[in-house]
Amino acid sequence: MHFLDQAKIYVRSGSGGPGAVSFRREKFIEYGGPDGGHGGKGGDIVFEAVAGLNTLIDFRYTQHFRAPRGKGGSGSNRTGAGGNDLVVRVPVGTQVLSDDKETVLLDFTEAGQREIFLKGGDGGRGNASYKTSTNRAPRQHGSGWPEEEAWVWLRLKLLADAGLVGLPNAGKSTFINAVSNANAKVGAYPFTTVRPQLGVATHHQREFVVADIPGLIQGAADGAGIGDRFLGHIERCRVLLHLVDATGDDPIEAWHVVNDELVAYGSGLEDKPQILALNKVDAVPEKDVAKLAKKLAKASGAEVMLLSGAAGTGLEPVLDQIVAALGPAPDKGNASTDTTEGDVETTAWSPI
Repeated sequence: MHFLDQAKIYVRSGSGGPGAVSFRREKFIEYGGPDGGHGGKGGDIVFEAVAGLNTLIDFRYTQHFRAPRGKGGSGSNRTGAGGNDLVVRVPVGTQVLSDDKETVLLDFTEAGQREIFLKGGDGGRGNASYKTSTNRAPRQHGSGWPEEEAWVWLRLKLLADAGLVGLPNAGKSTFINAVSNANAKVGAYPFTTVRPQLGVATHHQREFVVADIPGLIQGAADGAGIGDRFLGHIERCRVLLHLVDATGDDPIEAWHVVNDELVAYGSGLEDKPQILALNKVDAVPEKDVAKLAKKLAKASGAEVMLLSGAAGTGLEPVLDQIVAALGPAPDKGNASTDTTEGDVETTAWSPI
């Protein structure tokens, strides 16, 4: 399945149905009077976050979503049928943004979350509602209230507990493969990872989600390399694991480059708890590793963990640090399992 984290779509709710112009005509009943019913309400546009989705690829092929309009009223004071709501199902972590991408309109952080985005138009009044003491046979009716429409952007921000950051070839993919069920591509060249990866790690009977994003380079905030687009996927991470390549030309400068890009991106990434680890220590002499760790600790003011994702050494202490930073596991004992929806009839979106 291809990964897509942005998509632009058009949504339109249903317009209200027109009211009816009708008069009661029955045998032996003279001057029956008006009996035109109201029009039905148009369908709403509803967004719903569902579990099991982790991409917006479906919205690349279907961009237009239109809810059905309400039916017209009829005689005998019968109200027209309302249009079914159109439910647009999106992955958990999706944000709905305005057309200019400046305003977040909806934010879905939990499975089952439902929000009405555009309301359908109300049905028009039938002529029976216009009857007065001086207007016994009205022929006017309401045509129904118009629909609402909008172009919006969908932006997916993956939900993970821990996020991996670092320069290209820092060993992030190797690490996530070693500690989780992920199967990220690993290669001896930059930008092996071109899309975010998620993996579920288990440590001390605690499960947590790890996110690996493509590597950052200097100037990523200005669009260099793959740019900083994928940093949005770690905005909701509670802790960051910063991997520094011990075999690189200048590990200290590498740490500065990534930290500067986190600050340039903003959104509070620079304030998140950060675990610093020197990776690939199995490929460097022990004396050099000790010197690098000492220099990196002095530059960062933080404890430096030593690990090798390829050799599987030093993983346990790093996982201990991640679990400690995440804090106690959430108590799911009181979580409600009632997922019963209301009696509102809905229709799932389909290609137009």
